[in-house]
Amino acid sequence: MKDFLKYALASAVGMLLVGIFMGILSFIMLVSAAVAGGSATAVQDGSVLHLRLTGTLQERATDNPLADIMGNDVLTNQGLDTMIKAIREAQTNDKISGIYIEAGALQSDYASLQELRKAIEEFRVKSKKFVVAYGDQYSQGTYYVASAAQQVWVNPSGMIMWQGIAAQPIFFTDLLKKIGVKMQVFKVGTFKSAVEPYILTSMSEANREQVGAYIGDIWQAIVADVAKSRKISADSLQAYADRYTTFAEAKDLVSCHLADSLFYLDNVRANLRRLSGQDKVKLVTPQQLAAVAKPGNSANSVAVYYAYGDIVDEASDFGLGGGDSQIVGSRVVKELDDLANDDKVKAVVIRVNSGGGSAYASEQMWRAVQELKKKKPVVVSMGGYAASGGYYLSCGASYIVAEPTTLTGSIGIFGMVPDASELLTDKLGLHFDVVKTNEAADFGAMGRAFRPAEAEAMQQMVNRGYRLFLSRVAEGRGMKTEAVDAIAQGRVWTGNQALKHKLVDQLGTLDDAVTKAAALAKLTDYDVTAAPATRTWIEQLLDKAGKDKYLEQKLRATLGVYYEPMRFVSTMAGRPTMQARIPYVPNVR
Repeated sequence: MKDFLKYALASAVGMLLVGIFMGILSFIMLVSAAVAGGSATAVQDGSVLHLRLTGTLQERATDNPLADIMGNDVLTNQGLDTMIKAIREAQTNDKISGIYIEAGALQSDYASLQELRKAIEEFRVKSKKFVVAYGDQYSQGTYYVASAAQQVWVNPSGMIMWQGIAAQPIFFTDLLKKIGVKMQVFKVGTFKSAVEPYILTSMSEANREQVGAYIGDIWQAIVADVAKSRKISADSLQAYADRYTTFAEAKDLVSCHLADSLFYLDNVRANLRRLSGQDKVKLVTPQQLAAVAKPGNSANSVAVYYAYGDIVDEASDFGLGGGDSQIVGSRVVKELDDLANDDKVKAVVIRVNSGGGSAYASEQMWRAVQELKKKKPVVVSMGGYAASGGYYLSCGASYIVAEPTTLTGSIGIFGMVPDASELLTDKLGLHFDVVKTNEAADFGAMGRAFRPAEAEAMQQMVNRGYRLFLSRVAEGRGMKTEAVDAIAQGRVWTGNQALKHKLVDQLGTLDDAVTKAAALAKLTDYDVTAAPATRTWIEQLLDKAGKDKYLEQKLRATLGVYYEPMRFVSTMAGRPTMQARIPYVPNVR
């Protein structure tokens, strides 16, 4: 009894201390957020916009004071919208003397990097201000962005990753077999490869063909952009990638013109002082500069509606569930209806960055786009992904704009249901019996695989879903269903390839999509507004999902390329049976 009381008391004290610590930490974060939100940073003459290419680049980002308190750059959430808004402001703000790009490890898709790079190029050409880049270690993605600078500097002990693109999907089939689980798959589309990691141990020939085609097209676009900016021939860049240039001595990076100079950080500071004409370097963040941009006062607006992440029927929490980066079907339907009934909004641009998800939610959102289009022009701007369900959402718009490196298409449907009968019966020793009134009464029962009639019913449902998908694309793109089927079959295309197949209308940026929407609405005077409204850090903190955001970012940073596959497996039980999705991140690096 004495030991029991001792341990009980120790546990109670421990829980009390943890509660006190969490309360203090929450208070600090709330105060930090309030101070950050309430103070406007004055931009001084000679300031330099500081773009730190670290953490994760998303379409939009919300503040996370905890990441700042922990001092971990890997946990930083960078918002592409904020960075581009800051670059636009820097272009015309007389107090900004130039841009300093600090390269690091930035997780992003290539289309988002391409959009950021174009904004930097436009700034350099139109403003005539300086753009310089420095890094200890450039990832291939951050070097791609930094190559748009007038000067690229690297540490004398630094490196630049330049090795080409590889796709290395992870296959779980043998792992599932060891624990007695088999995936029952129902799909339409020769190239619909999202199910392959769960039924094969290597790529099918069809998947190998499509992956080779799209990573090759992305790589050619990257090489062409870098060749133009760095004045290096494409053949030379290809040769550098073959020679393991990543591991070359820093001086060789200069001799082959990938970099201009070898500098330590103190040299960088001295050069920034010289370029800005100041005795002290005055750096401003994208968040600080974007905040000083003057809002418009037009009576008309083009609304940019952001839809990025997994397509789901209902929202889930953070952890491995998806969190904020979700396209929740029911929520999107309501918010698009709000935009349809907003008299100030004359046109809508839907910014899509999604590899798909629930086929049901995709159909509901397609319908919402059609209702919105009856009242005002709807233009889709595709980010890194607008594939499968992401393309389903997009295909009915008035006009579609994609980046050359966007991954889109993947017009196909699949269903996947785990059969854990071997695990339950042979390995765990469980036994099942049933009494039923009708043949289909025990459909989906535990302890057995699908019967042939059940499997046939599932396949017919998937077939109907595919035919519906084809009809939506045919209607939206003004094509015959047979013509859509010929380029569908679940095949993934780059934006560049999709343009040739008439799946998109134009290659360009979000700004290009906004310009097109304004033209369709016959607007000459308009503001650009963003929807839906982002949540403040305090709102997130009060939400359960917000409390788990630090864990979500930590998991993503720790697991790297394994994060999305693990998240898909961990949430499979809660997903709708019928899915319209690309392999969410095809492990392209």
